[in-house]
Amino acid sequence: MKKTWLLGFGFFSISVTWALYNAFVPFFLEKFITSTALIGFMMTIDNYFAMLLQPWIGSRSDRTNTRFGRRMPYLLIGMPLAAVFGTLIPWHTGLLTLILFMVLMNLSMSLYRSPTVALMPDITEDSKRTQANGIINFMGGVGSIIAFAGGAYLYEKHSSLPFLSAAILTLICMAILIFAIKERRDAIAYTPAPGRESFSSFKKEWNRPTLFLLGAIFFWFLSYQGVEALFTLYGKNHLQLTEGEASFSLAFFSLAFVLGAIPSGLLGKRFGKKPVIAVGIVGLIVIFAAISFVSSLLPLRVLLIVGGLFWAMININSYPFIVALGKEESIGTRTGIYYLISSLAAITSPPLLGAMIDWFGYSVLFYIASGSMVVALLFLLGVSDKGLSKSSAAQEASM
Repeated sequence: MKKTWLLGFGFFSISVTWALYNAFVPFFLEKFITSTALIGFMMTIDNYFAMLLQPWIGSRSDRTNTRFGRRMPYLLIGMPLAAVFGTLIPWHTGLLTLILFMVLMNLSMSLYRSPTVALMPDITEDSKRTQANGIINFMGGVGSIIAFAGGAYLYEKHSSLPFLSAAILTLICMAILIFAIKERRDAIAYTPAPGRESFSSFKKEWNRPTLFLLGAIFFWFLSYQGVEALFTLYGKNHLQLTEGEASFSLAFFSLAFVLGAIPSGLLGKRFGKKPVIAVGIVGLIVIFAAISFVSSLLPLRVLLIVGGLFWAMININSYPFIVALGKEESIGTRTGIYYLISSLAAITSPPLLGAMIDWFGYSVLFYIASGSMVVALLFLLGVSDKGLSKSSAAQEASM
């Protein structure tokens, strides 16, 4: 577990960067763009790169073999570049330079996100992956809390300070990973997959249980990503919160996610991934519907806390579930597919929800988020437990 905690610093840096990006970049875009739908579209740039690049990079990392390992070379390139371009975002001189820095930062992030995630199952036994995912997401959640809470304070001092801080933390985390994780030493079985990445390497992963699970993943991310990308504008324009209050409110959701991350992993191991995810989805259906009726800060933050606990039950168990439906040599490929679908949802969600807001007002945001969770639940119910790999099925049956 020590290596898992150290690997968590990679997730920590990713979470800090994305949380600050989603919280404050909409404010930069709002200076140049009046349409909420168009702002939502601009906030999906990272997901276009993720959808196009991460499946390929994940599959390629399965077949990479260097003295640094399979995954680490992608971190060594992507993390420094992301730190540089992220720092430049608040120093834009107009819409064109803002978009340029956003694109370059997102391209850099896409280079190392899938390999970072794939490191967890690489160095973790199958029976402990749900717990390990809880630990690394706990670290990611800590990053989000720091980003939303500390970032709100720094942003009010100067808009560049949150991004500079994220860049410094990214470089520190990279140094920790370099010295702590030695893939050839720490991997359960360091055996790069044979051959070259190709379409067939993706095609053979799409079995029936996987397709249903990916459908569920699409719709729960459609809900979550839209709320995350547009919540600060919702708080500012619908609830009349300040920009700082709106971004800080998201820290309550992230705090609850952190508190629920490790327990959610233990619950997934004890009762199975699918039942725990189902409880989380039902919980968020209720919470998102309830937020639609909230008009003051205190009840909003209470509901966000409860919602964060339910989101932990979903998010902690979903990635190990996808990995469990495939083979060990396809971990990188399945990681890429996981991000392909979640990124497709993230591309669709902000502009879709933004357009709904333009037409019907901000009050519609959480109604749509709740409805999307209902569809996710229906897809999840179609995932047969028989689709689990033999080792995973045996593990969960013995609990």
